[in-house]
Amino acid sequence: MKKDIDFVPVKDVHVAICKEIDGWRAYLLNRSLEKIENVMVTSRGYGESQSEKQKTSVLRHVIPYVESREFALIETIDESVFHLNNEYWVSYYIDGQVFDKKFIFLPDSIIEENLTTIAELDLQGILHD
Repeated sequence: MKKDIDFVPVKDVHVAICKEIDGWRAYLLNRSLEKIENVMVTSRGYGESQSEKQKTSVLRHVIPYVESREFALIETIDESVFHLNNEYWVSYYIDGQVFDKKFIFLPDSIIEENLTTIAELDLQGILHD
């Protein structure tokens, strides 16, 4: 059962949304010293626009592993959902221990003015801790 699982806080794993020449992409960054395995990422958008509730489909992504100090592409993300909460729920294992965290990009936070350099990607983007 879920109550029997020891959830250790996530450190050194991040989600970044980066602007590229042909659009925006979401990446998973593993800044830890250990490989992460059996990575499952669900992504969805939700919120309101002009007093109407909106939501996107839930997308599920499986990444077999991400080596230490490496990254993996999660998905391409369309600008038309930037006015919503964009949630990435990441679960993975290190040495048989499960780790789990939600990364939520708030509405209208994915904008050019918030871009910073993300060194390992050599791209401009928004990094979520």
